[in-house]
This record gives sequence, structure tokens and C-alpha cells, in this order.
Amino acid sequence: MPEGPEIRRLRDQLAEALLGRVARRIRFHLPDLQRWNGPLDGLRVVCIESHGKALLTHLENDHTIFSHNQLYGRWRVAAPGKMPATRRRLRLAIHTEEAWAHLYSASRIEVWPSATLRDHPFLSRLGPDVLDASTTLETVLERLVSAPFRNRRLGNLLVDQSFLAGLGNYLRCEILHCCGLHPAVRPRDLGIGALMGLAGRILQLARQSYHSGGITNDLQRAARLEAEGAPFEGYRFHVYRRDGEPCYRCGTRIVKRREGGQSCYLCPRCQGRANP
Repeated sequence: MPEGPEIRRLRDQLAEALLGRVARRIRFHLPDLQRWNGPLDGLRVVCIESHGKALLTHLENDHTIFSHNQLYGRWRVAAPGKMPATRRRLRLAIHTEEAWAHLYSASRIEVWPSATLRDHPFLSRLGPDVLDASTTLETVLERLVSAPFRNRRLGNLLVDQSFLAGLGNYLRCEILHCCGLHPAVRPRDLGIGALMGLAGRILQLARQSYHSGGITNDLQRAARLEAEGAPFEGYRFHVYRRDGEPCYRCGTRIVKRREGGQSCYLCPRCQGRANP
């Protein structure tokens, strides 16, 4: 599933194509939404934002299209009249005179009055967006030590969207490795220095991934590996999807284990202790 950095880059792409432009035609292809086919035509797109893994397309009539890619959803932007070659099912089309944007395969799409978005059952449960400029080191530190989260295993906490929206499995693995923390460690097990280091890494790696197009590895190392001919997936990560390969730090082979229902990658030497 795309994580916050991927959705934020998608938001940028859609904003470049649609923001400030009149949607001549908006068509929904899910049965429950077809009553909106027509009423939204001719409205201007006034804002496009992401919150965690959700995308919000605000229209000038004070209505917002909520969409969540989930696992299979894909947006495609093309010139007017150009339909992407795909076998995916079209779910939503937004056409302006300058660009066409199509959402395929997603099943979570809704139209909401913008003023009531705070009551949306998904959005209302989200924590602060990890990529938002208002989410500071102090914000993350306060949440780590707060009652709802301080006793949670980090391996589960870091993918809980009520903690911070936008973190997902690859960011979880990369954050824990860079901090030298086992997934079973809880915030309450850490001293203030380790907590500040964790909070800083959460923000740094999520924002690096957004700005670099998905790279959480050391950027100099990634550039060297790319120059040596490694494919993107070969230089992108510290540990994620690198099971059986040597840890860049100590040379121990990376292992894969189940954590919170997902594959978690870690170095058994660098992250071997459940209690630091």
C-alpha cells in the first residue's frame, strides 16, 4: 500500500494538473456515487491535499471528494482525450480542458460537505500528518510519551494511523533500524535521548522519502550504488526487502519476521535486544 510520501507526491501531481481549473466533467463509476454525476460538473478545483494515505479534492461548492488508494488504487493523469492503456476498472474521472485525471481500482471514494470532514469516520481517527510542516519534533515526542501510545510495541505503533498519519510498513522498518530498536521495544522503555532520536528519525526518514522519490537509505550510499548499476529497489532501503543481504552497518544478514500481520525486516545484531 502506498505510504504518506507516495500519496503526497501523488497530491503534487494532481495539483499540477487540476488545481485552480474548472472540472468540466466529473464522473463516478461506483453505483453508490452515480447520483453525483452531473451536479459537480463545471466546478473549480480549489484545493487538493493529502492527510496520511487519504486524498482530498476540494471543489468550489464546498464539497470534497475523499479517496483512499488502499492497496490497488492508481491515479493516472493524461492529456485531454488520452485514456491510459490499462485493464484496471475506472472508478473516478475528473476532466478539465487542460488535463484528465482518472482513478482506477480504488473502492474507497466518497463525496462529503467540506465543513463536515472533521466528522468523517476515517479522517477523524487519524493522528497528525507526518509530512505536515506543523508536525514538529515536539509533536511526535509528546505523542510517544502520551498515555494512549507509551505502552505500545513500536512494531505496531509505527503503522497505527491514529499515532501519526502516513507512516507504513517500509517506513516502520527503516525507522526502527536507523534507531537500532527492536520492534518489541515500547516508548516507555526508552530514555529521553532515545525518544528524541526516534522522533527525529520518524520525521527525517518520512520527509526524505517524500523529497527523494522513495529513498530512505543514506543518500550518498544510494547515489554510489546507483552509479555502480544497482536498480532502484537495490539502493532504496537500509533493510526493507533486503532479507538475506548484509546490514550496511555491521554486515549481519537482514532477517524477515512477522510483526503486526506484516513482514518486518531488521538486523538481528543492530536491533537484537527487545529491551534496550
